[in-house]
Amino acid sequence: MIESPPFWLYIVGFLLLLGPLVTVHEFGHYLVGRLFGVGVEAFSVGFGKEVAGFTDRRGTRWKLSLLPLGGYCQFKGDMNPASIPDADAIAAMGPGDRDGSFHHAPLWQRALIVAAGPVTNLIVALAIFATFNASYGRVEAPPVIDRFAEGSVAQAAGLQIGDRVVALDGAPVDDFMTIKQEVALYPGKRMVLTVERDGARQDIPLTTGSTTVSDKFGNESRIGLLGIYAVEPRMVPMGLGEAVSHAFVQSGQVIDMMIVGVGQIVTGQRSVEELGGPIKIAKYSGEQLSLGPQAFVWFAALISLNLAFINLLPIPALDGGHLAFYAAEAVRRKPIGARGQEMAFRAGVAVILALMLFVTINDLLSLPIFGR
Repeated sequence: MIESPPFWLYIVGFLLLLGPLVTVHEFGHYLVGRLFGVGVEAFSVGFGKEVAGFTDRRGTRWKLSLLPLGGYCQFKGDMNPASIPDADAIAAMGPGDRDGSFHHAPLWQRALIVAAGPVTNLIVALAIFATFNASYGRVEAPPVIDRFAEGSVAQAAGLQIGDRVVALDGAPVDDFMTIKQEVALYPGKRMVLTVERDGARQDIPLTTGSTTVSDKFGNESRIGLLGIYAVEPRMVPMGLGEAVSHAFVQSGQVIDMMIVGVGQIVTGQRSVEELGGPIKIAKYSGEQLSLGPQAFVWFAALISLNLAFINLLPIPALDGGHLAFYAAEAVRRKPIGARGQEMAFRAGVAVILALMLFVTINDLLSLPIFGR
């Protein structure tokens, strides 16, 4: 374990990480909204009281706000930064006032405007992954067992040196890193490994091991393992096309990890202590920044994917909640009433605030001053 970074580096890392990622997210909304002629009343980096800002010739107020925990793009017809529809204002709009109103735009335009934020975060992550892939290549190792760790669950189950793992629970694998990444998600899980031995295939059931590992800064996580090693991996160069296509694979793997992790927390297979909020993000961002720009930019790609994933959850007030309402509107052939949407969005905001409070308390309790 290495020495923790100075406190100021946590603040700098947090601002360098969340500020740009939230800004590009909201700018995605803004650009597509402007493309369709929707009026934008305010674009803010941060929440709360305005610290500095200006109004452009289109009437949009661009501002930097006091709390750097997010941001928003408020369209014409929104009641507040959460894009809750203002029922009274919408009802009072005349035909002329409806021009440029977000809530009077065609359904498909509203859906594209809302989806643009998470999609922009996804594009940022893909660009970072693709750049790293093109610059450094990818790690490759054949899925052949070269040796076993002490107490290996794979060896105890009957696997042998020289076995080639061809599938995990029926899903084909062609690289050792895929095995490592997949098994790590499932500590203590019953699995079936399909191996190729002496030209024949056989299924070997086993239960993955479980261990807690620590990174250089003492951050702990529980992972699954088989106790097997491959031959020394090598770096394989990648052309631009392959680098981009592999970036999609990497993004899919990260999103799958998030879905599995949330599901395991909900079902009690993982502790809620693994949830993190702004304080934990600040901690990790400072640590990654202390390791250098490459580690920090890679971490930014992971957080960008997290922002895309979280915002697409079907919770009112998040982008996914808006898209859920639009899906209902498409099925019903008419929008859900403004009052109903307002109530649902208010409930969604309450849920988000409660979750933020919970993860912040969780983060505080994990700090060394509490002995955790």
